Amino acid sequence: MNDAASAPIPAPAPRKRARVRAPELIGKGGWINTGGKDLKLADFRGRTLILDFWTFCCINCLHVLDELRELEERHRDTLVIIGVHSPKFVHEAEHAAVVDAVERYGVEHPVLDDPELATWKQYAVRAWPTLVVIDPEGYVVAQHAGEGHAHALAALVDELEAEHEAKGTLRRGDGPYVAPEPVAGDLRFPGKAILLPSGNFLVSDTTRHQLVELAADGESVVRRIGSGERGFGPDSFNEPQGLALLDERTVVVADTVNHALRSLDLETGALGTLAGTGRQWWQGTPTSGPAREVDLSSPWDVAVFGGKVWIAMAGVHQLWTYDPREGTVEVAAGTTNEGLVDGPGAEAWFAQPSGLAAGEDRLWVADSETSALRYVDTDGHVHTAVGTGLFDFGHRDGDAGQALFQHPLGVTALPDGSVAVADTYNHALRRFDPATGQVTTLATDLREPSDAVLAADSGDIVVVESARHRLTRLRLPEEAVRVESVAHRTQRAATDVAGGKLQLDVIFQAPAGQKLDTRYGPSTRLLVSATPPELLAAGDGAGTDLARELVLNPAVTEGVLHVSAVAASCDDDAANEYPACHVHQQDWGVPVRVTDGGADRLPLVLAGMDQRA
Repeated sequence: MNDAASAPIPAPAPRKRARVRAPELIGKGGWINTGGKDLKLADFRGRTLILDFWTFCCINCLHVLDELRELEERHRDTLVIIGVHSPKFVHEAEHAAVVDAVERYGVEHPVLDDPELATWKQYAVRAWPTLVVIDPEGYVVAQHAGEGHAHALAALVDELEAEHEAKGTLRRGDGPYVAPEPVAGDLRFPGKAILLPSGNFLVSDTTRHQLVELAADGESVVRRIGSGERGFGPDSFNEPQGLALLDERTVVVADTVNHALRSLDLETGALGTLAGTGRQWWQGTPTSGPAREVDLSSPWDVAVFGGKVWIAMAGVHQLWTYDPREGTVEVAAGTTNEGLVDGPGAEAWFAQPSGLAAGEDRLWVADSETSALRYVDTDGHVHTAVGTGLFDFGHRDGDAGQALFQHPLGVTALPDGSVAVADTYNHALRRFDPATGQVTTLATDLREPSDAVLAADSGDIVVVESARHRLTRLRLPEEAVRVESVAHRTQRAATDVAGGKLQLDVIFQAPAGQKLDTRYGPSTRLLVSATPPELLAAGDGAGTDLARELVLNPAVTEGVLHVSAVAASCDDDAANEYPACHVHQQDWGVPVRVTDGGADRLPLVLAGMDQRA
């Protein structure tokens, strides 16, 4: 036997992958956050470079901005992150809009504005967001699409730093980022607003991580809430957005980048946490349970509908609910797939729902990435009123079937049953009337309107002009506030009551064949408050007795008593092991005028005796 022939044949040497030189960075929009300097790829030689291809409408891109913050800070002398802004919507190709977005979202690295997608094409990018890693010698070493790559990127940056330090090709020092000059003003990129019981406005001052209470004029600052620093502490927010009144004293806040729902006590200014852990929800983690033990994902807006707080969970393209009585959260609609699909809540698809408004029989939804107006009915089914899909957008009035929006972020229920839409990227306030199926334009020349709220007189609408950093009051056209039913238009006459003691009696008698359900404690609850709060000298707050003595302040001549009563009853059948139980609930707003000789008793009927006998 020939020894040479029997010797093992060595395996071929592994083919060395060709090193790809990173293409040049070009974009007609120019550079942002560089102090006016144009940068070239050669300026980053000796540093690890991460290109973040993003567009400011995309929630996943915003998640990546937050994922990169810690990495950017830890390797500030060896790593440079460059945002390459690659627009989806027409509005995102405007340079001024990109400049605004860079400040709005706290981007602290240079950004190349690439409105024609030149660099996007050079790097063969296919999706938002995409991250490309370039080593200190200028070669592409990795590319990741989507979010959730922070751990892998951190390991790769550590490896490249060690490798090029050893080779002598690493250059340490300050990066090219130049912070913009701070701008004064009461608001900076406000997100959402609500009308408070006092008649003042509460606004989420998103970029400054605060809430601001403005007087009824929409301009004068009453107070600021929150430290103004990013954080998830007892006095801090992280880019808060949506607001909703849970009761006369409590506001629910969508603390978006903290992935949490917070509470604000209007009287004390104290902040609490209602839901969320501060961590972002990922597939495979729970979607229901005790609210403070379940992760959320970029809650963008909140609204109270059907006794629950609905959450526009923009980060996962779903609607969730928070039950304030049970202290739980759960998914209400959406599969996490991104798109426009109607049907039962468990089968529907959304695309970054960003605005909510409770109507009489439906919850309106501004579904931003599909440029659509949608709604959820009382059976939990999802419907589309205006909009056709992820890439169909524009500014077109007329029949809902062919009307177009462009990335709307806010929706407001109007008194006549129609809705106003903050058509954000069209810089317009639009209106959809379900009765006629028509879309019209109420106002143009706004600047990125992100929300709107009815003023106390219901004849004006106050628009959050986010990119003009202000609230703007507009007069609604008559048809938008006209209510066909005379009963709805008639102002209720005030009830004359005496100053001092006033006996409030909520009258409830269980229906025939039922009795009060006391098996698990008190079966009734009464909550009383007033507008203005000074109207009540005593007797406000919650209790279990449906009768209460109030004390009215004789110095306040008129106002509204807000009364909420709940009573639970069950079938009165001793033989039935599982009796049917029922909850009776009613809210009243009773206008009162304090006068000499007025009534000293105020009876309100929740459920009384059958008067037919």
